[in-house]
Amino acid sequence: MKLLKERETLFILKIINESLEPLETKEIEQLDKKITRTKILYRLIHLKSEGLINGKQIGAGKGTWIWWSNKR
Repeated sequence: MKLLKERETLFILKIINESLEPLETKEIEQLDKKITRTKILYRLIHLKSEGLINGKQIGAGKGTWIWWSNKR
């Protein structure tokens, strides 16, 4: 189980750090259909709280999040 979490985390970090522009959660989700949207959002929020990426919620309700690398 821990290995799966690490794979998901590394996948998300790689996608965000290689992107030239901010990505929406759904754009990240579409790149790996094996990971649910809930898991991706959970990992993204966790990575943001650790200061590894930046993110911002836009929109109302469930809303949409955008994510970008903090290395810029």
